[in-house]
Amino acid sequence: MKTKNILLLVAVAILAIVGFSSVFILNETQQAIVTQFGKPVGGPRTEPGLNFKAPFIHKVQYFDKRYLKWDGDPNQVPTQDKKFIHVDTYARWQIVDPLQFFIRLRDERSGQSRLDDILDGETRNAVASHELLDLVRSTNREPEIYDEFLEALDQLEDITVGRERIEEIILERANERTADLGIRVLDFRFKRMNYVDEVRRNVYDRMISERNRIADQFRSEGQGEARRIEGNKERDLAQIQSEAIRESEIIRGKADARATAIYAAAYNRNAMSRDLYAFLRSMEALEKSFDEKTSIILTTDSELYRYLKSTR
Repeated sequence: MKTKNILLLVAVAILAIVGFSSVFILNETQQAIVTQFGKPVGGPRTEPGLNFKAPFIHKVQYFDKRYLKWDGDPNQVPTQDKKFIHVDTYARWQIVDPLQFFIRLRDERSGQSRLDDILDGETRNAVASHELLDLVRSTNREPEIYDEFLEALDQLEDITVGRERIEEIILERANERTADLGIRVLDFRFKRMNYVDEVRRNVYDRMISERNRIADQFRSEGQGEARRIEGNKERDLAQIQSEAIRESEIIRGKADARATAIYAAAYNRNAMSRDLYAFLRSMEALEKSFDEKTSIILTTDSELYRYLKSTR
């Protein structure tokens, strides 16, 4: 009995091992190729779920079904107009035929390496075939001119192709070269473009010089405007002062005429009023003519002497 039980357990274990080795599970992000002695057997397995294979002699090669990233190495490339720039790129790709991909490239690392050759090569060809303006701009836009003197500075040259179209050209040519590899490049973009160090310094110097020229023009126009405003201020101030003086003289003249009329009316009213008026005018004349340290000599027939004598 013990021998039979042992044999039964061995048989169950063997069946379990055979059963587990004859199935494999794919999730939603995977696709697979079944191989026998290194060669593919049957078609690709792309549907998620339970799949079967021959135990022990079949092996499963898994591949990612999702979009994969490719990041290019920054390279120094000359443009058609002989300007050296650093170009950094990136792309997204996908394994669309796992069987063909396995036959040609075997694994994803080989796929990345093959894409390095294809995309870097097409990038160099595209950059060398177009001018720098086409690589950095996509449209012939009309610049916004906010000052008249900047009209000459903001005239943009027209482009013939444009950055977006160059990216499309690289994508199309790359897919032509990867058609027999079982992969498809989904998207390609320039991540960054920049001048090489020596050219960049020259460009910065030109930009600084240009901005300094614009700043000097601003200062010159500002100084001219300041002088114009100062001149207008002086003119307006002189005009206001002249008007004020004229107005004050008119007011003073009217006041003197009114005072004279009042004095004349008071003088003509009666003799006492005339004497009082004459006395007040004389006293006012004395007060304005002399101070405490002044000595005067008056004759007996002087009007001032007559009033001073009458006050005693």
